[in-house]
Amino acid sequence: MKSYRELIEQTFEFPQEEFKVWEHELLFNDVPLMDIIKQYGTPLKLTYLPRISENIRFVQATFNKAIEKFKYKGTYTYCYCSKSSHFSFVMEEALKNNTHLETSSSFDIPIIRELYERGKITKDHYILCNGFKMPLYTQYISDLLNDEFNCVPILDTLEEIDIYEQKVDKPFRVGIRVASDEEPNFDFYTSRLGIRYSDITPLYKDKIEKSQKASLKMLHFFINTGIKDTAYYWSELSRFIFKYCELKKICPTLDSIDIGGGFPIKTSLTFQYDYKYMIEQIVENIKWICDKNNVEVPHIFTEFGSYTVGESGAVLYSVVNQKLQNDKELWYMVNGSFITHLPDAWGLKQKYVLLAVNKWDDPYHKVNIGGLTCDSMDYYNSESHTGEVFMPMINDEEPLHIGFFHTGAYQESLGGYGGIQHCLIPAPQHVLVDRNEDGEITTKLFAAAQTSESMLKLLGYK
Repeated sequence: MKSYRELIEQTFEFPQEEFKVWEHELLFNDVPLMDIIKQYGTPLKLTYLPRISENIRFVQATFNKAIEKFKYKGTYTYCYCSKSSHFSFVMEEALKNNTHLETSSSFDIPIIRELYERGKITKDHYILCNGFKMPLYTQYISDLLNDEFNCVPILDTLEEIDIYEQKVDKPFRVGIRVASDEEPNFDFYTSRLGIRYSDITPLYKDKIEKSQKASLKMLHFFINTGIKDTAYYWSELSRFIFKYCELKKICPTLDSIDIGGGFPIKTSLTFQYDYKYMIEQIVENIKWICDKNNVEVPHIFTEFGSYTVGESGAVLYSVVNQKLQNDKELWYMVNGSFITHLPDAWGLKQKYVLLAVNKWDDPYHKVNIGGLTCDSMDYYNSESHTGEVFMPMINDEEPLHIGFFHTGAYQESLGGYGGIQHCLIPAPQHVLVDRNEDGEITTKLFAAAQTSESMLKLLGYK
């Protein structure tokens, strides 16, 4: 009978950049995962910090090469979209690479303040403030502007500019978010966020142009489904650039566009995406439309969240039991929960790279993977996965460990990190993996597993 290793190597192009096998065991970015499991146990969440910097530097270099190739007379700025993961170790790793920041809610701003106090950012860093803004958010933004941070609020409503006019006592710059049309399969036609195309020029003429303090620096757009090589994406991007050109002709201070985010990450071993081609096409298309309209090309900003942090994450479990529930449905029960630890796997049917950590030279069979909650939806099988789920057989004393990979974006915040979760499943321990100056692997326990004491306190029993 074939081994699990033979199955993976014959089904996929394997090994891959971040996945290799050494002596029956999986390496993740050359990190021996069994060593981590032996030291810390399972379940655990793992963040491999160098991957964040690698992804950022790759996109920066590729955009700059495209700018040089097409003789594009603008610059490129990489912003990290903080809502993907607010953890300090993520933000600080991202900021090592000449990145700037994009925020989406009021409580992002105290994080900005703290990063400034720690010397991780300066007042020259761009702080792009997105989202629909409640009063506390606009107050915090106004305070940043009054304190001369390089903050650019991205207007989401026609009235938002009035708040800054009232509360900011010195010149400031704003952006305008364009309400893009959604893909044809959406339940609605136009994004709820941003300002519709027909209102953008009147907003500029009636309010921003007449202001003694405000100037328009940027147009922003975002496609919910990300940057994909589809007719829909190129159509929306072109429409957006034509609007930039129209506005640039009457607004000399407008010099930048933010094309949002949405570079995909690897969610299966069959993943293919030509980042270089897409970046070159974006730069070339912007230049072509601007040249056609006889306007200067804009500086390009992006705000990548999932792409920045997603591929740094992993969740490791142990199989604690196997149950044959009928003639053919075999369940591997793990010591964690998908609903609480990986909520996108449950809520969005998000795909993740799923691999055994050990027993790679053992025979395999088809399984369903079950979580610890009492909810019937707490599972991961062929319906959730990109195909049938095969795992090594458990036919000796060696326990099986499995890993879900590229889980670094959104899962902690959506799962309620450190709070109360379904069936009171505790938040797992979180381990940070880094490399020192000599390239040697270092590990650090960022957070221990959640305790019953902390839950009792949150629930009012203590």
